[in-house]
Amino acid sequence: MTLAFSDAFLHAAEYHAAWGVQQLELIDQAFPAGPWTADLEQCRYESGGRSLRIGLLGSYDQAEQTWLWGWANPGLRGTEVTAASTRIGEFGRSHGIAELQQESVDLARFADPHRAAEALAFLGMAVLGAPGYIGQEAGPETRVYFVPQDPQLRPARLDPVAMPRHLLTGAQLFARSSRLVVTGWFALHGVPVQEAADRITAPLPGGGAAVVSFDAAGRIAGIDASPVSA
Repeated sequence: MTLAFSDAFLHAAEYHAAWGVQQLELIDQAFPAGPWTADLEQCRYESGGRSLRIGLLGSYDQAEQTWLWGWANPGLRGTEVTAASTRIGEFGRSHGIAELQQESVDLARFADPHRAAEALAFLGMAVLGAPGYIGQEAGPETRVYFVPQDPQLRPARLDPVAMPRHLLTGAQLFARSSRLVVTGWFALHGVPVQEAADRITAPLPGGGAAVVSFDAAGRIAGIDASPVSA
């Protein structure tokens, strides 16, 4: 899947990987799979008796195997529901990421176009700093992706207990640089780090420190989250 993405895209995606994994867990818990409705004029998504203010992240045409960013949707361009997604294009231009600048991305060259669409949604969500994204089938050949824009659902904070799972899962997503995954995770949570050749050390909320060690191949070899001593 990753080979057809640009290096700039993969660098940004990996930097956001572990943080994004954590946010997807949050949205999955808040809005589990089930019947849903969306009112794009009102920017509302409803499922399981809950309502959420959303923006349109993008859509995937499974027949044409193309991705269309929300800000580029010809029927919705300039509307409130696509306002947030315009920041994705701005991020792409400022960081030289072609896939975020283009209105449409051809996914036919990918071995798994569906997974490639999910990767685009993932990075778009992360660029916006959103607590996850919601992907739903909107027709026989169309999958639509929404991003929360609601104060009732805030991004998940750093959780020392769940941190090893998030870091290890994030490192597996694109599998290029585990160190970038770890540095991105702490940076996006606003936590400073100390870097050595074989480890990254960071303070934990409430005291104590986390030490992430790497093996000779650069893979995560261990994660030690030590609480503050009594």
